[in-house]
Amino acid sequence: MKKFLALAMLAAPLSLFAQKKPVNVAPKKPLTFDAFAQWKEIPYKAINPDGTLVAFTVNPQDGDGKVIFYHLKTNAQDSIKRAAEINLTADSKFAVFKIKPQQNVVKELRRQKKKKEDLPKDTLGIYTIASRKTEKVPDVKTYKVPEKVGGWVAYQLEAKKEVKPKPEDKPKPAVADTVKKKETKPKAPRKNNDTNGYTLVLKKLTDGKQTTFGFVKDFTFAKYGQGLLFATTGNDSTLKPGVYWYDLQTEKLTALLEGKSKHKFKNLTVNEDGTQVAFVADLDTTKAPQRLPKLFYWKTGEPKASLLVDETATALPKKWIVSEHAAPLFSKDGSKLFVGVNPQPVVQDTTLLPEEIVSVEVWGARDSVLYTQQNKQLDAKRKQSYWSVVHLASKNLVMLGSKEIPAIVLGDEGNADVALANTDLPYRWSDFYDPSTNTDAYVVDVNTGARQQIFSNVKGNASLSPKARYACWFNLADTSWFSYSVATQKTTSLTRNIAVRFADEENDLPDYPDAYGALGWTADDKALLVYDRYDIWSVDPENKTAPVNITKIGREQKLVFRYIRLDPEERFIDPAKPLLLSAFNETTKQSGYYKLSLKDNSLTRLLMTDHRYAVATKAKQVDKIIFTRENFREFPDVWVSDLNFAPSSSKKLSDANPQMKQYLWGTVEIVKWMSLDNVPLQGLLYKPDNFDASKKYPMIVYYYEKNSDGIHQHVSPEPLRSSVNRAMYASNGYLIFVPDIVYRVGYPGQSAYNCVMPGVTKLLSLGFVDEKNIGLQGHSWGGYQTAYLVTRTNFFKAAEAGAVVADMVSAYGGIRWETGLSRMFQYEHQQSRLGATLWDKPLRYVENSPIFFADKIETPLLLLHNDADGHVPWYQGIEMYMALRRLNKPAWMLNYNGEPHWPVKRENRIDFQIRMSQFFDHYLKGAPMPEWMRRGIPAVEKGINKGYSTK
Repeated sequence: MKKFLALAMLAAPLSLFAQKKPVNVAPKKPLTFDAFAQWKEIPYKAINPDGTLVAFTVNPQDGDGKVIFYHLKTNAQDSIKRAAEINLTADSKFAVFKIKPQQNVVKELRRQKKKKEDLPKDTLGIYTIASRKTEKVPDVKTYKVPEKVGGWVAYQLEAKKEVKPKPEDKPKPAVADTVKKKETKPKAPRKNNDTNGYTLVLKKLTDGKQTTFGFVKDFTFAKYGQGLLFATTGNDSTLKPGVYWYDLQTEKLTALLEGKSKHKFKNLTVNEDGTQVAFVADLDTTKAPQRLPKLFYWKTGEPKASLLVDETATALPKKWIVSEHAAPLFSKDGSKLFVGVNPQPVVQDTTLLPEEIVSVEVWGARDSVLYTQQNKQLDAKRKQSYWSVVHLASKNLVMLGSKEIPAIVLGDEGNADVALANTDLPYRWSDFYDPSTNTDAYVVDVNTGARQQIFSNVKGNASLSPKARYACWFNLADTSWFSYSVATQKTTSLTRNIAVRFADEENDLPDYPDAYGALGWTADDKALLVYDRYDIWSVDPENKTAPVNITKIGREQKLVFRYIRLDPEERFIDPAKPLLLSAFNETTKQSGYYKLSLKDNSLTRLLMTDHRYAVATKAKQVDKIIFTRENFREFPDVWVSDLNFAPSSSKKLSDANPQMKQYLWGTVEIVKWMSLDNVPLQGLLYKPDNFDASKKYPMIVYYYEKNSDGIHQHVSPEPLRSSVNRAMYASNGYLIFVPDIVYRVGYPGQSAYNCVMPGVTKLLSLGFVDEKNIGLQGHSWGGYQTAYLVTRTNFFKAAEAGAVVADMVSAYGGIRWETGLSRMFQYEHQQSRLGATLWDKPLRYVENSPIFFADKIETPLLLLHNDADGHVPWYQGIEMYMALRRLNKPAWMLNYNGEPHWPVKRENRIDFQIRMSQFFDHYLKGAPMPEWMRRGIPAVEKGINKGYSTK
């Protein structure tokens, strides 16, 4: 009978057999580090204006990728390898991009020590959407297309490599001609380089017609393609050095300013309608260290550009000049030209020898800004400029900004008669310990430069409404929105009497809670739309009508609504058009989209699923949208839909990682428990595929503040810079527990213990966690918590802690070298949450510092701390390592030389992930100890022997 059944099965139709049981389906395999090379990402996504084409790149984590052009009407796809810097033209007819050289070819040439100029160069690609054909132009340095119109591209060509003739190929001069030829030696031809400029090609895409200009240093299109503005050092024949305007309609070239080859022209600017031009020129041909840039201006119909502003302008303060670092800016209506100006910089005496220069930093107790911050801001400070404005009808120059009030924000795209200024300069001394620095705000009259103060000493920054009728701000101290009427000079509290909070309801920092923010203004500045935790409110800037909750159901249903700005140029909310809102359900963790009508404040649910949605981009001319969706088991591929997200219109366009089906992955679920402080908490539990509750699994606990809302975040197999890869570890049989942590001010370490330990206990009660093989892993703030936890309990088998703060006493007085900021603010007001100075509450600093309790540690600890860490000084890691070494505890420390807060270089990230995996596999799975743990890697073997071997 058994034999008969076997023969019958063999005789069955193949299609029927396949339906019942797939043939030759390989069992799924666990992820390994080799899988990194297979995984792709989609860093670029765009839809063209008429909604007929979607372009997206599919790139490996390391290597050559491609762009895919997806034709939505026909489903046809074209791909071009190594495409980057992609532009879809405004007329929806072309895609323009660069094609990069093959990465392996470039690497091989670099291995051969080839010079930069000998390496292969970029190619320009021009893809015609209708014909689906690609034109390629080799050796292109840079390119630009007009922003608002199609049909043109301008590109600079790389310098041609000189081929030097061989000695035997050179003609030998007659003896009698030698002297004569030496006397009449021809001038060497000029070369294309950064000093002289490069050949610029202007190409008309519709018919291929080209126009070439030599030795171009800089160029820019008018926004709507009226013309091309460029600066050249001249070609010694037909084109003199200077600035030129090429009219794209008449194909006529106009010399705006002719000069000399050593003159420098920069900050080329064209106004909205292409009728006016401004640029900055340095006409001094000497090497004088003190430069005197000048602003030139031209408009259609004038024969040449004219000098508009220079250092002699009477409106400028004494010894102020035109800034060479700020591009001029035309108002939208073209009536004003905003110009950056600055004091003449202090320059070094160039006659001094190096040994004659005194190089000393004088750190003063009353410096408004710490010297370390000044060093970090040095380049920006040297290039700082201050807005002034030229009223073009009268050529009258008015100063707007000043050293006292440097930051100016223009109103109504520069059309308004007022601007806005915020300054924190009077209060900067205290920002090294208090990050919520106070501010003064002013309305500035653009016609006279006169200032009217809006507020003083407020924890908030003002912004202007689109038509510049109002200034608005959120006062952190009052947790309320305010407005200021420019016309009446009246300040109005907008939300103080509303029963809900407009600042973070869950704030557990010893500082003012942050505002949930504003989404914008409705047309004509009629209403300001602001967020609370869940809903959107419409408030009258003069409070003549009561505030209205226009989404209504958010708080009741725990739905967080946020506006999706589909038009990046949108200046105000059009009440006649529906708004697309993202929605997130805090209870179910589902997310999706709703549609809101401002006509009747009606909400329509469009889509809510167990995914995370992002990157919503609309075609400019039609109601088509591209977006991504993801969850733990689904990669964020590209989707297209209409604005209603109807199933019939929604389509997945990309399949970046089909190989994912070959691998064991895992699942994720919400876990709930109560903290030791009786606070209800949530966390994420990642389980392996084919999870069996009757088995015992090793578990790693990872944490960083709150993560449970990220349940639908996809995790690709990639070398993460600082944390365990949840997909990798779940695929290899681990449980990963990610608990949320809430804090009590003054007790950050204890708070972590009170949240983590009962969460672990809850999971132990379920019976599938191997209580003898549980590890901890965290980085930065999570690294600190790991170091603290292992001083409080020996329950965990092993722990990895990256960029730890071991000693809060010494760290409090340290510097964040990335920014030059003092670390004091972090302990008094921010993440470290001690809420007091070292002298007010010294015991808090000691009790929360792992270093003082290192003798209690029995857990093997792997430390990661890099010597170029700009966030947490790496001496903190050294303190922890030295303490454990002195106490003879099992500890290792990884230091990736020259790397910052975490490994950045891909090879280093892979190395870290391998070592951390070997560390946990040894302690939690009983795998053999690798060589680097067993004997270390001596300095003489650094970079040679990785020590991965377990033999």
